[in-house]
Amino acid sequence: MKANVGDTPLIRPLPAMDRARQVTEALAHYVEAAKLKAGDRLPAERELMAALAVGRSTIREAIRHFQALGVIETRMGSGTYLLKPVSKATIHMPLSFDTAHLRDVLLQTLEVRRGIECEAGMVAARRRTARDLAVIEEKLDEMERVHQAKGTSGPEDLAFHMAVYDATHNPLFGQLLEQMRETFERFWTHPFDREDFARRSFPFHRTLFNAIVAQDAEAAREETLKILEVVEEDIKEMSK
Repeated sequence: MKANVGDTPLIRPLPAMDRARQVTEALAHYVEAAKLKAGDRLPAERELMAALAVGRSTIREAIRHFQALGVIETRMGSGTYLLKPVSKATIHMPLSFDTAHLRDVLLQTLEVRRGIECEAGMVAARRRTARDLAVIEEKLDEMERVHQAKGTSGPEDLAFHMAVYDATHNPLFGQLLEQMRETFERFWTHPFDREDFARRSFPFHRTLFNAIVAQDAEAAREETLKILEVVEEDIKEMSK
């Protein structure tokens, strides 16, 4: 914890009602009051049980609720950590996918991504700052370095796109698109077991960056569409 013991917000005992729901709300309130950030550790199970006067099963149910939303994760032998900001006012929108039908899920998600990512590229081109450009270029350079060395650069590709989303200065773009990509990456390292998936889209990342630098929103849209067209073609070709 970052705060000193004397500064740590109190977790108040709960009346006998819907314990799991109340624990969930109490944890959200604690995270907000303690000003915890992504990567910070939550109190231990035993501490939460004592503070809230509930049993281990209730605490674990509340933890599972936040895990399902992708808000926290439990690391074996280390504790429970915050992945994303949360408060009582936060609205979480978990996504569900039928992972037994990979081709259909990827194409359905691509339809949604096409609208959101094109708009994100256009907004980033209009709103980007000098600092945004420096971060995007840093991520792009790393993506190109890894791609040229290994022929693939999944994590670096994601980092580049997240930097573009950050340049919109609208957190919803990054949250929605990151959640889509993270959900897939839990199940497949490379779609269809192909390391060359969407490899042909590699050059268009540099041209997308150039469009954002030039503050050319329409060009940013066109370059984003080129990337996603390659993704769609590979989904259809590799799933035959």
